[in-house]
Amino acid sequence: MDELKRELADLVRDSIDFITTGYRTSNSGHGENTEDDIKTGKSDEDLSLNVSSVSRRTTGDKPPGVQSEPYSESYNEKEKSLGIIAEEIANCQKCGLYKGRLNPVAGEGNPDADIMFIGEGPGEMEDIKGRPFVGRAGKLLTKMLAAIDLTREEVFITNIVKCRPPNNRTPHPEEVNACFPYLKRQIEIIQPLIICCLGGPAAKTLLNTRVGISKIRGTVQKFGEIPVIPTYHPAAVLRFPDKYKRAVWNDLKLLRDLYKELKSGT
Repeated sequence: MDELKRELADLVRDSIDFITTGYRTSNSGHGENTEDDIKTGKSDEDLSLNVSSVSRRTTGDKPPGVQSEPYSESYNEKEKSLGIIAEEIANCQKCGLYKGRLNPVAGEGNPDADIMFIGEGPGEMEDIKGRPFVGRAGKLLTKMLAAIDLTREEVFITNIVKCRPPNNRTPHPEEVNACFPYLKRQIEIIQPLIICCLGGPAAKTLLNTRVGISKIRGTVQKFGEIPVIPTYHPAAVLRFPDKYKRAVWNDLKLLRDLYKELKSGT
């Protein structure tokens, strides 16, 4: 009886969290469905992982939580290598985007992150501050991370292009081609377990596909041997919450469950 009461209390907390923020943010052990999922009958069983033979990193697992000091030589080496790339990006003139930028945005986060989040390109606030996802979409991304018990400090966040396109337009192919080698090197250095693509342009670039985001979200793709989960960009959720919020929540649950699966296999 006491256990049933605890489960009911957990469900109530989950429902309040979902109604308030759009995402379940409690750490309860009750199920894995949001209130909306329960109403529509959609469960985690509908989201098959379909991942096998995932290559593992050999640099060792990082301790849980945010580390105040680098814990290994691997961390230091990765941090140094990412810093070199950031310097190259700061001096880059390979495409015309550098002419209109205030600040390049190389990316930020844990150099030894298990999960990378990759968006399309910097927006106005990112251009001003030189940091990724710091505007309204960035605040939502922070909430999305919290909903699956992650912080910005634990992951690495970057974009396909490192300079803001004029008026936040979609980057042109020549701009993507100029910037992609930087991103590829960042991925090679960090060696994440999972990549999450935020938005269609990021997914199309990383996966080298013309398939739209609505067709490939909710699935696990691959970049080399790294699992990739595409989902809608937080900016799209802000513009059309009724259309995209539930889908993004399901994608976050897919990411969370895949991460647990990969970590349990270490």
